[in-house]
Amino acid sequence: MFSRKRLLRGMAMLSTTAVLAGCGSLSGGGRGEDEPIVVGTTSAPSALDPAGAWDGSWELYRNIYQSLLHFPNSSGTPEPDAAKSCGFTDNASQVYRCTLKEGLKFSNGHPLDAKAVKHSIERTLKINAATGPAQLLESLDRIETSGDGTVIFHLKEPNATFPLILATPAAALVDPEVYPADKLLKSDDIAGSGPYKLESYEAGEKSELVKNDHYQGAAKLKNDAVTIEYFKESGRMVKALEGEDIDLAFRGLTPEQIISFEDAQSKDSSIKLSEATGTEIRYLVFNPKDPSVKNPAVREAIAQLIDRKALVREVYKRTAEPLYSMVPGGITGHTSAFYDKYGEPSHRKAKELLTTAGINEPVKLTLWYTTDRYGATTQAEFEEIKRQLNGSGLFDVTIEGREWNEFQKAYQKGKYPVFGRGWFPDFPDADNYIGPFVGKQNALGIPYEDAKLTGTLLPKSRQQSDRGAAGASLKEAQRILAEDARLLPLWQGRVYIAAHEEIAGVEWAIDASTIMRMWELHRKSSW
Repeated sequence: MFSRKRLLRGMAMLSTTAVLAGCGSLSGGGRGEDEPIVVGTTSAPSALDPAGAWDGSWELYRNIYQSLLHFPNSSGTPEPDAAKSCGFTDNASQVYRCTLKEGLKFSNGHPLDAKAVKHSIERTLKINAATGPAQLLESLDRIETSGDGTVIFHLKEPNATFPLILATPAAALVDPEVYPADKLLKSDDIAGSGPYKLESYEAGEKSELVKNDHYQGAAKLKNDAVTIEYFKESGRMVKALEGEDIDLAFRGLTPEQIISFEDAQSKDSSIKLSEATGTEIRYLVFNPKDPSVKNPAVREAIAQLIDRKALVREVYKRTAEPLYSMVPGGITGHTSAFYDKYGEPSHRKAKELLTTAGINEPVKLTLWYTTDRYGATTQAEFEEIKRQLNGSGLFDVTIEGREWNEFQKAYQKGKYPVFGRGWFPDFPDADNYIGPFVGKQNALGIPYEDAKLTGTLLPKSRQQSDRGAAGASLKEAQRILAEDARLLPLWQGRVYIAAHEEIAGVEWAIDASTIMRMWELHRKSSW
């Protein structure tokens, strides 16, 4: 069997010999340049069909599927990918035209033309999977094609964020001959047009990606193959990294592991930790149809009691930031709406809210979380929330954890009164931290109908192509979310990647939506 460890030891000896001989570097050596980069993560895909998932599956989609537009480097402004050019053809931001590059093909060699684009997006809307991204495309009225190379999108109403939506996997392009128009693909024999093709897949275990020779897009591949290994717990992932069985660990590192890597790095460890500002958030969701949280006073009292600073300090060891709005810091339009309304945690204010509502006994409540989606620290996070609420004497809280597939199905059916979710942005715009969670149909499966939010504020903001100018409407939307307290932001994350020092390109691998672009990773060619 081929041994990565033996290769490393052999290369180390060869490198030492070269230095002794007066040769300062060894070109083309590294850690087996033809060997696939191996990435470890705790976030496994829930589906391979992009019409069926609106979650961490997008990490894989971004690398095997292509869209008309993409986010270049760290920019939040989309640029052409499968398209040669795109743009609104009217002043109302309601008709959007894209011209495709010539000669596009899917990984199986089938042609990618305007009809394939139309099929890809229309099927997502038609299937309308409960766990899929159809809601992101709800502003679309109809799609028309002109010849093989032109696609024209007609929107129901002005939406300046539509180009950003087309740059997400919600608009991933799929082969009409493989993907049914009215149901999800059942097999793992997929056909995309992204930088890689999926060579093999073991659900919950690994994805093996190889270079897609038919790819025509903006990505410049710096490797020929990547293997993504999925871990149910971060401890096993870290052991695999330290044992040189994987090259890089991303998503799911615990605060203790991050701190350990930081300490080791100062001692000249071969594993280097990279950090970047993140835009992922964690929040609580309340189901107002459940009797235990139907009364707004209960939700407001919880919002009044939660100590985010203690949560970040005690559980996340300051590897995250307290968050007082559904829109995180660093995103244009961010406010501190929850701090403005509730201020610092206050037992007195919380008790007054409950007493005024006629609630004089501790409120019994179960908080639900997923055990295998956001990392091992999630349980500790909910234990701290339980401690804070029960410590007030105003609540009698229990917590329950479930694996993601069961957890997702249950909250979509309204079975949980309160549950925790994480959100990695579809695109870097304040709208994407508000729009997906409101309306009759949303990403949470719990209707959030508010005439001002969905009927006035969001439509008004979407008319403005200058996203800075949309800030006033989006700030008012954040104020309403704080008033309703149906969504309770907790913290904003940072992005941490632990990688062996021979792995280059880490600093370019994270896009504006904090999704990893595997094609940027490569082994250093000189030591």
